[in-house]
Amino acid sequence: MKRKNRILQGAREALAYASGKANPKDYRIHVPSDVNVAKVRGKLNLSQAEFSQRFGFNPASVKDWEQGRSTPPSPVRAYLMVIEKEPEAVERALQVS
Repeated sequence: MKRKNRILQGAREALAYASGKANPKDYRIHVPSDVNVAKVRGKLNLSQAEFSQRFGFNPASVKDWEQGRSTPPSPVRAYLMVIEKEPEAVERALQVS
């Protein structure tokens, strides 16, 4: 398949998925094997303590992730990706009413 056709096919699939016409079981999400936690936190201009408090992390875990002593588990990496891309949405979802 030519590159142009693959791009067009990908766009059609994305549109079908976004409009709810595609079967979600046919698609997988990609959770990266590593997330640069310091970069995510830095984009928000937050200290480790502020980042931990705002998004519900243990401050010691954030420190360990940033210093490479441990790696966030898969669900946490997915959560961090959402924080990186849509921090305001996460904050709205976590607000106590």
